[in-house]
Amino acid sequence: MKQAISAMAQGLRTVVSDVADGFFEITHNGFALLGLATVFAALALVARPDLRQSGEEELMSWLQSRRPVPEAPLVEVEPTAIERTTAALPTELPKPQAAVAYWLSKKYRVAAEPLSVLVAEAYDLGKRTKLDPTLILAIVAVESSFNPFAQSHVGAQGLMQVMTRVHGDKYEPAGGTLTAFDPVTNMRVGVKVLMECISRAGSVEGGLRYYVGAANLNDDGGYAAKVLAEHERLRLVAGGRAVPTATPAAPPALRVQQPAQPATGTGPTTTDASGKTPAAEGGQKVALLGADS
Repeated sequence: MKQAISAMAQGLRTVVSDVADGFFEITHNGFALLGLATVFAALALVARPDLRQSGEEELMSWLQSRRPVPEAPLVEVEPTAIERTTAALPTELPKPQAAVAYWLSKKYRVAAEPLSVLVAEAYDLGKRTKLDPTLILAIVAVESSFNPFAQSHVGAQGLMQVMTRVHGDKYEPAGGTLTAFDPVTNMRVGVKVLMECISRAGSVEGGLRYYVGAANLNDDGGYAAKVLAEHERLRLVAGGRAVPTATPAAPPALRVQQPAQPATGTGPTTTDASGKTPAAEGGQKVALLGADS
């Protein structure tokens, strides 16, 4: 009995050993074949770049086809609304700028948040052009009372009442003449025109006369005086002084902005849509050089 059991155990060991040896042999040969196939595939890809590119494209196509499809949002969100909003918190401005924004808001009954953007832009323009920023804001106040959509009957448009048909080329870098109604763009173009006027006239007051289109007239209708008075009030506000608000001055009724003519010369006679010669004739907008100019 013992001999039978021993013979059976020996037989099982032999069978297991033979199976293991066979499995190892098969596995070994399989890995060897796989290795050889890999080597031959690599050599083929090196020798045939077109095959490599085709294989890469097939692999990428296979991976792309198995990417999960993102679920569409239930409600579409407008991602650019805040980017289109011309508004900022006055509390984030430097103290002088915040004071100016709050004062203008109270006087012209305009929200302080959009005014904060305009005040900050005026100070930035002033820094870059060496203009007094409160002078820029004073012109905006007299011209449009901070209405970015204002338009005169002769075609002056926007915050600084720029004659779009005359200065349309200045709007091209921003995208065209429709940007005249973008408040920041209008301010930038208005300052360019204003700088041209002051350069032509040689003084702030003379530049204002060109800006309003009264360079060739004996009287600018009090325009320069209004701007300079508002400019002085804003300077005091920026300096921390308590300045009472007053009724906003009405913008000039008539304007024709053309390339500025020398103050002593005779500019071309221009008529408005009614055929009458405007009171503001032959002028062009230019920039004020600062309070001390």
